Amino acid sequence: MKSSDLRVAVWRKSSRSANNGQCVEVAFLGDGRVAMRDSKDLGAGPALVFTHAEWAAFEGGVQEGEFGRP
Repeated sequence: MKSSDLRVAVWRKSSRSANNGQCVEVAFLGDGRVAMRDSKDLGAGPALVFTHAEWAAFEGGVQEGEFGRP
């Protein structure tokens, strides 16, 4: 993926996030992929890019409680 593709992406973070720079942001890309980055890097750091299927599996895990604290 070209880094220029991520510069024009619309990045969002949860409305539950605090304003302390310790958040992740996601961008839903036009081809169905989803990018995720650390908000404290102000767009200069790396981003992870997931396929639609990978993101759907992650969402399913969240909804089913797979990532709850022990």
